[in-house]
Amino acid sequence: MARFFYSALFYLLIPLILIRLLWRSARAPEYRRRWLERFGYVPGIDQAQTAKTIWVHSVSLGETLASVPMIRRLQQRYPEAQLVVTTMTPTGSACVKNTFGDRVYHVYAPYDLPCAVNRFLRRVHPDLLIIMETELWPNMIHGCADQNIPVVLANARLSEKSARGYRRFAALTEPMLQCIDSVAVQHEEDGNRFLSLGLPASQLAVIGNIKFDLTLDEPLRTRAAQLRVQWQAGCRRPVLLAASTHRGEDDILLDAFERIRQQFPAVLLVLVPRHPERFDEVAQRCLARGLNAVRRSSGKSPAKTDQVLIGDTMGELLVFFGACDIAFVGGSLVPTGGHNLIEPAAWQVPVLSGPHLFNFADVSRLLLEAGGMAICKDARSIANTVIGLLGDPGAAARMGEAAKVVAEKNRGALDRLLAVIERQPW
Repeated sequence: MARFFYSALFYLLIPLILIRLLWRSARAPEYRRRWLERFGYVPGIDQAQTAKTIWVHSVSLGETLASVPMIRRLQQRYPEAQLVVTTMTPTGSACVKNTFGDRVYHVYAPYDLPCAVNRFLRRVHPDLLIIMETELWPNMIHGCADQNIPVVLANARLSEKSARGYRRFAALTEPMLQCIDSVAVQHEEDGNRFLSLGLPASQLAVIGNIKFDLTLDEPLRTRAAQLRVQWQAGCRRPVLLAASTHRGEDDILLDAFERIRQQFPAVLLVLVPRHPERFDEVAQRCLARGLNAVRRSSGKSPAKTDQVLIGDTMGELLVFFGACDIAFVGGSLVPTGGHNLIEPAAWQVPVLSGPHLFNFADVSRLLLEAGGMAICKDARSIANTVIGLLGDPGAAARMGEAAKVVAEKNRGALDRLLAVIERQPW
């Protein structure tokens, strides 16, 4: 009954959802395209041409990036299978297309309406659904359960705040969790919260965080080295990367940058907004401060006279981490919860962050305890930390090494996740 009322409310909200898509498309035109896919109208998959179909759902860019190593391993382990990768956002879609091209079948995921979900299932015929992190949609999960399609929640995390939200709708949450075949959580605390919401203990596995299992192969290292040479513009200028910034953070970082330049005038700031619709806005903020800024999409390398490089391309952030001296990870000066701290750590780069880290609480704790990370609350503390590290290369090297040790010690979650997937009856 709870799911009936949930579905009825969802149907009633569809006009508002479409209006919101139109509103968002004013800044990101991709939001006004491919609407039929969101209602399950997707090209069908010919079952005669594939032995198995694995559906991987990752809502947005962060989850999609986390899913990339898993998808590659699934392609290696099940070469006969068709991989279907769905997202909800254009940034996630662009990541899938840039990373895999036509090696996977990619469309937007259906809205969580019974008609859209059932239409999608009839056309795609998945044998297994893998949902990244905590993207829980009742009709999607019940629809798979009704057709005996195993569902795995992969690399799952659940904050206490999110658990309280799900607990308020227990009549909807508990039956949904009982339809999930396996929940592979990052940490024991996450698992306990799922159990408190009604997940049967037999369906829980604690595997760690698969984001630790990224691979920095030789071609990637070569690209990073080449990029660093380009950024230094013929001199040994230090490079500060501000990654995945959100609205409200850019001015703080630019204030910090002005302070840093007083001590290290040659420093280059590589500023990478999280969302493409903000690229122009951030570039204008730099110009308004009298800073010379070049955009990555222009194809031009920063000259000695350029102070800022705007990272306005998609899919390059991992290589950017390998080309910088110090990395500040955004989404943390504002209450977004932070972004991936593991990527700079894997590159042996000192990691800086703001105080809002609830999405990466355990990773940040490990990095802080090891001395591989510093938390900065405002422009002054960011500037002082960066100035201290640039002025003491030995301290920066020790901090980067400590971060790398954490990244290396916590690998292995991906193998444990693949073992969970293999146990599914598909």
